[in-house]
Amino acid sequence: MTSDFRELLSIGSEAVDQAVTVLRDMKVGEVTNKGDRDMVSALDLAVEDRVRSVLRKETPEIGFLGEERGGENIDGAALTWALDPIDGTANLVHGIPLCGVSLGLVQGKRSVLGIIDLPFLRRRFHAFDGHGAYEGDTRLRASAVDSLSAAIVAIGDYAVGEAAQERNKRRLAVTQLLAERALRVRMFGSAAVDLSWVATGQVDATIALSNHPWDMAAGVCIAREAGCAVMDASGAPHTLESSATVTAAPGLREAVLGLLHDSQCLRIDDTSERL
Repeated sequence: MTSDFRELLSIGSEAVDQAVTVLRDMKVGEVTNKGDRDMVSALDLAVEDRVRSVLRKETPEIGFLGEERGGENIDGAALTWALDPIDGTANLVHGIPLCGVSLGLVQGKRSVLGIIDLPFLRRRFHAFDGHGAYEGDTRLRASAVDSLSAAIVAIGDYAVGEAAQERNKRRLAVTQLLAERALRVRMFGSAAVDLSWVATGQVDATIALSNHPWDMAAGVCIAREAGCAVMDASGAPHTLESSATVTAAPGLREAVLGLLHDSQCLRIDDTSERL
């Protein structure tokens, strides 16, 4: 299977190459709402269609799940590609370069291969199971920071859509506690950016209280292979069934889990009084 993953990394990289060409050459095009404060652009759809076409031709035996057009389940498929054609569409639409193509490969409930390209920053990251994470030929290593007071921590976007107010209560509690304990708090608006940068050590931890496979599959593998602790909010190993995606430098694992535990005990009324 190792040799298969190496070959699949090559195929996935070619698909991402074509995605980046589309992303750089096309205009954003029509932007339509797909829910409360959620959007999709013509460019998202064009990128997804190009990647799907390449992977359908090169790996017809592997399933495919795209954020915008859904999935193609292959009977008996042991593997599934998971694609976010543009992770950070809102950033892109507003001219913010923090967005990227995120292509992961899932085996069962576990991410086993990932490719993230941040085209406007001209950076690409990749990893596959058991063979480390890389930016180009450079091996990636998690940060050595071991204190939240010295850590830059990225948080995922706040919830939108149905029940967003209720779902954001814990996110706000996490934000409040990070504001009190971390060196700095950042919200980049892209899971691809968050996860690739924690793998490089530029960010020391990331907390996203969500877990869509197209958002997380690639970055989870890259961060894990860089030596990060990759888990759900309870500290259990991250899988597709996790309710959250938490990554941290090894020395921050317990501090981040402690903060998440404390956030459950912090009522939203308490946070509003303290802001």
